[in-house]
Amino acid sequence: MREPKIDYAAVFRALPGMVALLTPELVYVDANEDFVRLAGRTREQLLGRYIFDVFPENPNDPAAAGMRETRDSMLRAVATGERDTMAVLRYDIEDPQRPGRWQEHFWSPVNAPVLGPDGQVVLLVHRVEEVTELLRARGGPGGDSRARVLEAELYTRARELQEVNERLRKAHAHEREVALALQEALLPAPEPLRHQQAAVRYRPAVSALNVCGDWYDLVDLPDDCLAVAVGDVVGHGLAAACVMGQLRSALSAATRVADGPAQALEALGLYARSVDGAESTTAATAFVDWDDLTITYSSAGHPPPALLHPDGSVRFLDGATDPPLGAHPEHARRPQATTPFVRGASLVLYTDGLIERRTEDIDAGLVRLTDSLTRHRDTDPEALADALLADLLPSGGNTDDTALVVIRL
Repeated sequence: MREPKIDYAAVFRALPGMVALLTPELVYVDANEDFVRLAGRTREQLLGRYIFDVFPENPNDPAAAGMRETRDSMLRAVATGERDTMAVLRYDIEDPQRPGRWQEHFWSPVNAPVLGPDGQVVLLVHRVEEVTELLRARGGPGGDSRARVLEAELYTRARELQEVNERLRKAHAHEREVALALQEALLPAPEPLRHQQAAVRYRPAVSALNVCGDWYDLVDLPDDCLAVAVGDVVGHGLAAACVMGQLRSALSAATRVADGPAQALEALGLYARSVDGAESTTAATAFVDWDDLTITYSSAGHPPPALLHPDGSVRFLDGATDPPLGAHPEHARRPQATTPFVRGASLVLYTDGLIERRTEDIDAGLVRLTDSLTRHRDTDPEALADALLADLLPSGGNTDDTALVVIRL
């Protein structure tokens, strides 16, 4: 049986309920028939215009917050690439037939991003349930009074929820500020290395709750060697920053006395058992030997370091991967592997915020990383680090924090 050809444009126009499509800049590009009808605007009045130019806030209501809350929800969806569902809110609109007259409306919006092949948000689906008429339904004698009471109660509850959300937002913002200050103190710029070029970067998540679990470290070792490490604590916020600081210090100390990266991670794993919140932390560490031109590495459940050769080819160092810290019920030896390098190559260690997206397989992120490394192979570590962040992180910020180390070998 031949499958029917579907006219998706016609399907969109016929969708029940109000649905509009906007650009990431919040400009209308399409709207279905119900949206046009219930919003009281023609398609010509919508398409190509900024949403809040079409529907500004009611200037007669100094307490109105519908525009700000709707804009914040839309920008969150664009920044995070995830759906954002709003509580019922009051958002009055101007009567198109009587300019200056504002009509009271209650809406229940949902904002959902549409991702392109590169994982970036290309459209925003703005779906709205109009609940005003339900609140104003007549139910016989006294019905109008009961409807107005219900409307008032709903509006009061919505405002209370908005106030709670605002208090939570301020609390999270304060926690974010404190956590980032602690993170900055714990992740200072590295001291100059003997004769290598290195660049480090830390980019916090856009969410106040998703910061401060990632770290990096560089340690000059005897016999012309360098140790470099990155790690990622599962938790977030202040608690994650505290755990991160303990684990980073412990690994840095273990690195200075260990025979190799595997032994350093073994010591870190034993220490992590005594640290609340350290379970399932991932880490990768590599020892670079400048005399032998070799890299010896080990990974505890972490994304593999990348070795960028001067010709632009990329090899992921995935030959010594073991589970995250605390995953073994008993202490076990961790693997390590050694690979050669040539002068002029670059070693790149990073945390999963650089490559992982919730809507896709990790291999897609590794492909993006490979392409970016190849394109920028002739740049110095500072420029390469900036290029990787620009190429791989969403323009509006990422939902997870990111640590990155680039070393010219």
